[in-house]
Amino acid sequence: MAASAVPQPRSSKTEFYTDNKRKEDIRHSNIAAAKSVADAVRTSLGPKGMDKMISTSSGDVIITNDGATILNNMQLLQPAAKMLVELSKSQDAAAGDGTTTVVVIAGALLDSCRLLLTRGIHPTVVSDSLHKAAVKAIDILTAMAVPVELGDRESLVKSASTSLNSKVVSQYSTLLAPLAVDAVTSVVDPEKPEQVDLRDIKIVKKLGGTVDDTQLVKGLVFDKKVSHAAGGPTRMENAKIGVIQFQISPPKTDIEQSIVVSDYSQMDRILKEERSYILGMIKKIKGTGCNVLLIQKSILRDAVTDLSLHYLAKAKILVIKDVERDEIEFITKTLNCLPIANIEHFRAEKLGQADLVEEVSLGDGGKIVKISGIKDMGRTSTVLVRGSNQLVIDEAERSLHDALCVVRCLVNKRFLIAGGGAPEIELSRQLGAWAKVLHGMEGYCIRAFAESLEVIPYTLAENAGLNPIAIVTELRNRHAQGEINAGINVRKGQITNILEENVVQPLLVSTSAITLATECVRMILKIDDIVTVR
Repeated sequence: MAASAVPQPRSSKTEFYTDNKRKEDIRHSNIAAAKSVADAVRTSLGPKGMDKMISTSSGDVIITNDGATILNNMQLLQPAAKMLVELSKSQDAAAGDGTTTVVVIAGALLDSCRLLLTRGIHPTVVSDSLHKAAVKAIDILTAMAVPVELGDRESLVKSASTSLNSKVVSQYSTLLAPLAVDAVTSVVDPEKPEQVDLRDIKIVKKLGGTVDDTQLVKGLVFDKKVSHAAGGPTRMENAKIGVIQFQISPPKTDIEQSIVVSDYSQMDRILKEERSYILGMIKKIKGTGCNVLLIQKSILRDAVTDLSLHYLAKAKILVIKDVERDEIEFITKTLNCLPIANIEHFRAEKLGQADLVEEVSLGDGGKIVKISGIKDMGRTSTVLVRGSNQLVIDEAERSLHDALCVVRCLVNKRFLIAGGGAPEIELSRQLGAWAKVLHGMEGYCIRAFAESLEVIPYTLAENAGLNPIAIVTELRNRHAQGEINAGINVRKGQITNILEENVVQPLLVSTSAITLATECVRMILKIDDIVTVR
């Protein structure tokens, strides 16, 4: 009897248990880190969401409630937390709006997954169930969507206004929303209507005035003055515009070296040669009929010298210098001309034409150069954003970018869906009903997925200062009665038909948020160890 009481060695079981414990710890630490990031941006969701003040390492201050901007400026160390930053960037690239929503949904899903894991459900089962639920969710959202035509400008403006309502500059949504719609529709190519490149819309920021002074310009705008160095013209009608990428200055040697000239006659000869070299270039330019020059900024040597500016002024050629290299493509597309890399290739057929190029004073000390009446203008547009300080201008630019992205989403996928938490609560209801039909662990996991989607209406109500439990309960009740477009009206503080209140968003924003959040959560779930390579 004594011999049988000796405990048997349980080494294999003990090792297996320890191994599992470590894997669970890694998963739980990843979920906790990602969840804390989601909680940080959760308070900035919706029209009544709070703004964040971000102080960067360089001492700059940013005030915003744009999820992508907040997360981009966070200094995160934990790898799983960084995945939520990448998730926000993916949503920004795919849809442009809903960057806060996607992170909040991911955080809620992770919280549900943590509870499922603690109940002993295997991560692979949870992951597969999430995938099935996401596919079903996309079908439900598509069935809820309302088709929209590009000619229906009013619907496009409503959608852009909804995206602007949660921004710092929301009071200017009546100006910025139509402006965003006009900017996008002006660059849509009839041959490829579903492809919109936002690089064809240039946003020029100019300090001074208020956001009310923001305008859409049919032409080109440069945030710089005309070169006044030698008293050249500041206004040119019937302009023939050349975009040059070479320097109108004396040539330099290819290698860094010094030449010492001790003879005065040799010095005169060098200066004479320089003058004749520059004069020869300007005569060639003038001979083509060119009267406006846009000169690309040069790194190796001065793009223009005082002497060349003097001769250009004598030739009555208007000069805009220091044009950035990355602007050249946009400028040439707008002017329908070709950039000229060498004086030998300077020909009249490479020039762009416009009715007027002039320097415009903005009344508060600032000046811009405006090119209008461009002949055969390319499909581009320019937005001049004004603001009383740099913080307001930067936030206006970010908000306008979101509005442009929303209109682009509608061009790509022409369906609208209600906002105000309506799609999320409808998803929660229908997925919950579907989970009851399924058997085993799958149904259990999908029910948890459905419940976690209620975080969006709950957070909207919480941020608006309403009673979230009462609001979400009433919202659930209204959807159960068949009102699929019932949502939270944060202005009135009650449940209304959100489509009638013009709170709409593109279908692509919602479907992209669900798909990307699910992918990210599944990826985090599958991680059972972190290996650090030094």
